[in-house]
Amino acid sequence: MKKNLGVVPAVYPMPVLMVAAYDENEKVNVMNVAWGQICDEDKIILFIGAGKRTWLNIKASKAFTVALADEAHMDVADFFGIASGNKIDDKFERTGYHAVKSDVVHAPIIEEFPVVMECELLEFLHTEHVDGIVGKIVNVKAEEAVLSEKGKVDPAKLHALMFDQFQNGYYATGAQVGKAWSAGAGLMKK
Repeated sequence: MKKNLGVVPAVYPMPVLMVAAYDENEKVNVMNVAWGQICDEDKIILFIGAGKRTWLNIKASKAFTVALADEAHMDVADFFGIASGNKIDDKFERTGYHAVKSDVVHAPIIEEFPVVMECELLEFLHTEHVDGIVGKIVNVKAEEAVLSEKGKVDPAKLHALMFDQFQNGYYATGAQVGKAWSAGAGLMKK
């Protein structure tokens, strides 16, 4: 029997995304975003409230990067979520992490995170119920250490973080348990 839990954000897992953008002085800011998702083959949507430092920077620069946080960098990824760039001026510098300028968009790439999407701003969405930023993914970069023999990102090597809103916990990706578009194929024959 299921027990009523009330209204909770019950989607699990959620990605732990590191969104980075430059401000008007080329200063790096990074934000931890769990409420984001691929919304087309080459598009991503991030649900970031208006007025956040990263939101303001993306509005000004028209570009951003989205890195997949991994287990090895969980402490800094969490810090990027609990520290506000509007309140802590040296937020990025405190971490000791390194940023390089993307060669395809006007945005920083945080070197420590192994997979990054380089994005151009497409639009801001604002409705009565939601604020979102839609970006066009123009390139993806990945460290060779997280790639499979076929040159694809391997979740078992990446150990990407997932956020659990039930327990406020982080979990890491691991073993593959099935093949998409194959696990349910037997039911197609009925």
